Amino acid sequence: MPGAIRLLPVSAHYAGGAAVGAREAHHRVPAKNRWSRVVLTFHDVAPETWCAFGFQLSWDPEEQALAAPDFLQVGFDLLAADGGSLDFDHVPGLTRTLLDPQSAWIAGPAYQPAGSEGAGASLVRVGFLMPDPARAVAVSVRSWRNTAPFEVGRPDLLQGDPAEAARGTARRRRRLTPQPDWLDLATVPGRPLILRGQVHGARPERDGAMVRVVYRDGEGAELPPPYPDLVSTPDFGAVVNLTAKRHARRFTLELAPPPGAARVALGFATWEADGAAELLGAPEIALDDALRLESLCGDDLLDAGAFLDRLGREFGAGGLPIPAAGVPLILDRLRALQQGPRPAVGAPELRLAAAPAWPLPLTPTWSEDPFRSVAWRIEYQSLAWLLPLAEADGHRAVALARAWSKANPWGRPTDGLGLHPVALAGRAEVLAGLLGRLNAEALRAEPLRTLAGEALRHGFALAEIIGQNTLARSLHLVHAATALLAVARALPQAPLSDFWGSLARHALREGFASLLDADGAFADPSLHQRLELLSLGRLLAAALPDEPLAEFIAGRVEPVIPAVTSLLDPGGRLPPFGDAPHGIDHAGWIGRLLALGDRALVAERPLAAGRASPAPTRPVSGVIAARSDSPARGFGHFASGFAEQRHPHGHADCTSFVFAAEGVRWIVEGGGSGQVETGAARQYLISPRAHNVAWPDGREPGAGTGRLAASERLDGGTAYALDTNVHGPEYRHRRLFVVLDDLTALAVLDRFETADRPLAAEGLLHLAPDVLVALAGPRLVLASRERQRLRIALRVLRGQSCGLDLVSGRNDRPGALQGFVSWRPGALQPASTLRYAMTGQGSLCGGALVAVDEGRERALAALVAGDAVTRLLAEV
Repeated sequence: MPGAIRLLPVSAHYAGGAAVGAREAHHRVPAKNRWSRVVLTFHDVAPETWCAFGFQLSWDPEEQALAAPDFLQVGFDLLAADGGSLDFDHVPGLTRTLLDPQSAWIAGPAYQPAGSEGAGASLVRVGFLMPDPARAVAVSVRSWRNTAPFEVGRPDLLQGDPAEAARGTARRRRRLTPQPDWLDLATVPGRPLILRGQVHGARPERDGAMVRVVYRDGEGAELPPPYPDLVSTPDFGAVVNLTAKRHARRFTLELAPPPGAARVALGFATWEADGAAELLGAPEIALDDALRLESLCGDDLLDAGAFLDRLGREFGAGGLPIPAAGVPLILDRLRALQQGPRPAVGAPELRLAAAPAWPLPLTPTWSEDPFRSVAWRIEYQSLAWLLPLAEADGHRAVALARAWSKANPWGRPTDGLGLHPVALAGRAEVLAGLLGRLNAEALRAEPLRTLAGEALRHGFALAEIIGQNTLARSLHLVHAATALLAVARALPQAPLSDFWGSLARHALREGFASLLDADGAFADPSLHQRLELLSLGRLLAAALPDEPLAEFIAGRVEPVIPAVTSLLDPGGRLPPFGDAPHGIDHAGWIGRLLALGDRALVAERPLAAGRASPAPTRPVSGVIAARSDSPARGFGHFASGFAEQRHPHGHADCTSFVFAAEGVRWIVEGGGSGQVETGAARQYLISPRAHNVAWPDGREPGAGTGRLAASERLDGGTAYALDTNVHGPEYRHRRLFVVLDDLTALAVLDRFETADRPLAAEGLLHLAPDVLVALAGPRLVLASRERQRLRIALRVLRGQSCGLDLVSGRNDRPGALQGFVSWRPGALQPASTLRYAMTGQGSLCGGALVAVDEGRERALAALVAGDAVTRLLAEV
């Protein structure tokens, strides 16, 4: 039985009209939006354990926002043992927000399982990792989109067994030692540099920390202390004390650079060798408030030229900045790796985001949306398509960039998606690239004035986003830092270019350190985004020659590139786990990436002709895979992803898998990208209903992690045992795959264990849209595609079978979508989805045997019945 511990709130506080509910342990929250909330505090929560906050959600019959994806918000304030709030830059399972330190949005009742708690009610669970050194948590259930009051009933907090340490978490600890952890930044003459952060120590009186401060001039020579407003000591030089006491553990450093200072090095360290202080997150970095974009713009809708003038007055400078030519455009090179060579065009027909060609108007309004596509709008607003246009018609490209700037004064965009991090970063780099062309082509001053002002405005925006850690631990941070570095290089004489360049380099180091561990473990489950990170790393390392940052990035990405490339199936695709955008030729992309490193021009294919046994793949964190390519049987492929589910609105696909045999892709993923889909389609694609997973008691999987517990060779096959905690602390779960060597059959078996009570589980298998499927009985499904055949047999090893359902294209309500896959942007394609169900008492075990014929099914069944598989299933 799992060692789950149930905690009840020790207190409840109300705000914004919230009050005690009509029944015991119920709380009523009105529809006053944002500020109406109940705050529930839980004490004595064990650190480094996966937890699940849950409650019964009851809604009003007159509720109008049933289908809102953010019906209400659950906020989490993580507290130290002394009750002080702790500011973590990342908590697996949650998202950083403004009103609450960490949050998760709860979709409306239309997305909740029908009848799970009776009419008008459902059970809500939010999983998260309780980070050390937090010992308590205050949970706010807050009104958001609801139009009528709702009730929070019987709230509790389930935590995993404290004896079982959390495994697989990618949360970084920033423990300090007497050896300083240095942060190097450029200074802005006459302007203070401001850092904000938080330090924690288990012994507040002894576990404080310090920051050593060293200023250097433009040649790199150290400027001796004393420095303004800083204390100097013989042992440490200029130093600032950081206390770990409750009411002072948050710190703000306001450093005034001395005359002649060009850079400052800040070394975070402990005072004593046995100190136990740590930074809870990367410090926020900013300049004084007068240099915030909001302050510079004020209430005026400034065009780019007027912004440039205001910036000149702020710094007492005049004239136009002289742009530099030849600045490496890393994001543009990334697009070339992804898409291949792009022909230069004079009268462009835009082909964006895998959509059909679209003729660009002579005078765009910049609010166009011809395909009703989020992905198309983001790429359109990024202006990335101007760079290939500039190869043929530089004047036209510059004119379009100026037109965009005029139509989009800061604070009033024609399309809100123009401020999406991907669009913002891409557009900033485009402006930097066009500035270099202006310099080379000696065009007149007005285009230079507009583009320089717009590029600087983008630089301010990116610097604030990066400095505030808004995009921490995401690929968006790498995009933003890459673009900011391009702007700083393109305008080297701008007053803040040196500071922006140093901030961008710092962010790039932070980004690669947080997204890719030194041992090759990725923080993101998406193989597409992993490949993008590796590509950016190789491009950045080449663009920063002889810099320590290039060596650091190369050291992270180069050892991992061969492993990720080995995951290609024989058709040249990466398994679509996690976020998987459409229209990408992964084999071509990888071939071009390898060519950058003087490797073969095409992606490696380690299979020899006629070989039918699975090709070995290098280990990749969170993925198992095998493939074969036999002339007699055609290609075969199996892959399963079990990476950490750390984002509350990411794909719930831990342990999902794909399977191809005899040249046919039989079992496929729902796929799609949660970043570009909207509405009910997005909610479906990120839900477990779009993936080949199983879950118990209607409790759809949430935040948590998986691990490869065992891998064992069998006679003619291999068994893989995956353990997960994504179903909550009250369940133990193991998923076992048994795969024949020739990839003609596999078994997928799930064992769930909980308290001694009735237990039910269901699992899903999504078949490709071009596969015909038919039920042949309560335990057998037959599938076919042209001349190929497939058998799927339900096998229950413990408990009772509850039969099979076959669904295709069900869409009677948003939360009931089933039987779809996403194979192109903005559309769901009906496909047969098989649902199998089982029941048991306290535990159950079963799943499906998938085989191309009865002979392979018998061979597979013999392995499943063997001692090795029996032992692996008993070791939960």
